[in-house]
Amino acid sequence: MNAFTSSVHLVYLACAACFVLGLHLMNAPATARRGNQLSAAGMAAAVATTVAVLARDHEITAFAVAALAVGVAGGTIAGLLTARRVKMTDMPQLVSLFNAVGGGAAALIALGDAVEHAGSLARLPLQTTLTIVLDVVIGGVTFSGSLIASGKLAGLVPGRPILMRGGRTVNILLALVVATLAGMFLTGHSSISGLAVITVAALGIGVLMTLPIGGADMPVVISLLNAFTGTAVAMAGFVLGSTPLIIAGALVGAAGAILTKLMADAMNRSIGAIIAGGFGTGDDATPVSGAGATGPVREITVDDAAIQLAYAAKVVIVPGYGLAAAQAQHEVVALAQALTERGVDVSYGIHPVAGRMPGHMNVLLAEANAPYTELKDLEEINPEFARTDVVLVVGANDVTNPAARRPGNAVSGMPILDVDKAKSVIVIKRSLGHGYAGIDNELYTDPKTAMLFSDAKAGLSALLAGLAAYATR
Repeated sequence: MNAFTSSVHLVYLACAACFVLGLHLMNAPATARRGNQLSAAGMAAAVATTVAVLARDHEITAFAVAALAVGVAGGTIAGLLTARRVKMTDMPQLVSLFNAVGGGAAALIALGDAVEHAGSLARLPLQTTLTIVLDVVIGGVTFSGSLIASGKLAGLVPGRPILMRGGRTVNILLALVVATLAGMFLTGHSSISGLAVITVAALGIGVLMTLPIGGADMPVVISLLNAFTGTAVAMAGFVLGSTPLIIAGALVGAAGAILTKLMADAMNRSIGAIIAGGFGTGDDATPVSGAGATGPVREITVDDAAIQLAYAAKVVIVPGYGLAAAQAQHEVVALAQALTERGVDVSYGIHPVAGRMPGHMNVLLAEANAPYTELKDLEEINPEFARTDVVLVVGANDVTNPAARRPGNAVSGMPILDVDKAKSVIVIKRSLGHGYAGIDNELYTDPKTAMLFSDAKAGLSALLAGLAAYATR
């Protein structure tokens, strides 16, 4: 091993360390930005080192340079435009698109390598053929499944579970086709055409697997597809013999798998049940205010709510998808800041599956510069509700439903935010419509709960104005 090769291995080792440390830093909102920067620096160094290796081995042609230049320029422009133009409320579908791009790129790498060795597929070692097949299958499922998930999140595909007649049977048949052709490919009895059929079957599996999954399970689906993307990238690394790709893909796959398990536990649902689909009501229109309640509800005016918040010693704000849909993150942070200036102890209670992707509420509040110290997760905030004067629920539904504590309903056993244990609860919501679980929220009929029927942005703005008017009296 010469000095150049040793240097390359050392650089790749340093890049791997950057990936691991970056992933660790992303574990907390306060250090997530630094983690992203460290991981990006590691990947940039890995790419530059790979280019140096290819240049030394004289494997870079003029066509390859042109293709890479076009790809880098196109990706950079698309990334910059996306970062500037995509709203934070559209971030879940953008993450799904990123998953699709990663899975599709990994599958194309495997297909390209197979085409390059089309005349000698039977003589390829088992390690190569196995990783090619795995890359194509996992990448294909990720690509089509992520596109469907993104469509559901964007409203282009209905968010409710779409159960096709015979869909599961077709999925089983496609899986059998994949298994049979994969076995033939691994034993040297298949060709590029067989690999193409595997690819098409994998794409079909991704579509039929994601369509029956309802919007309630979208946070879990996104993290699961993210794990698939990482695994596909790792397989592509084996195909290309690229150490950085193997390490980065394995880290993403492992992190995504762990997050998927955590998200499933937060909903008290098994991953198998989530993949089986059929849960949740999707983005169907909600009824007008007052409809859908199982008992009497108490409404509150903006002025009364503002006075109640102003006199509170401790307030906990619980954000949900309604906050994201109304793009009201800046208004809620402004209200929290105004309360803090009045001497009120303010914090945010974040449920892990609130919104449409893992960490959705954290991302929204971070964009509005909410203090990281005020963002508290489920385990940290639940003990505080009993000594909280007012809980302000903004567009959250199923994650606050006390029905989860008793058996026999769609949210039974789901860990919830114990907002009903506070002295008083104010809920800002457009209506009494159901959440994704499709059942009434028993919190709304609790005697301690007051409903402020309003769009989140309008309601929070009115509360802020009411608080300011009260302060001047």
